[in-house]
Amino acid sequence: MKPNQLEERLIQFAVDIILLCKSMDKSFAAEHLTKQLIRSTTSVALNYGEARSGESTRDFLHKMKISLKELRESHVNMKIQKGAKLILNLKELDRLIDENNQLISIFVASIKTASNKLIK
Repeated sequence: MKPNQLEERLIQFAVDIILLCKSMDKSFAAEHLTKQLIRSTTSVALNYGEARSGESTRDFLHKMKISLKELRESHVNMKIQKGAKLILNLKELDRLIDENNQLISIFVASIKTASNKLIK
């Protein structure tokens, strides 16, 4: 996947999360987890944008690892919300959990590739 394509995919993922969160209930738990989910998913796209213009391979790796952490946080957040039935649109939630897992795989592979280049 080309960097521009991945960036667009990350932006769309964040937008989809924001749209999903608009239909959440207003309970304390839902609001707390929703705000954090929006922060973590938007952070992935923003950090990836920074990683693309990293000053070095180490800088690139650092920002990619931050993005990976945010993706993992988002995954756990969505699973909690699903379990607590805070998100009612399960079909869309399951689609976004799957997209999140695919993005995690992409980031793991990219970090591994960049790390191997750093070692050589």
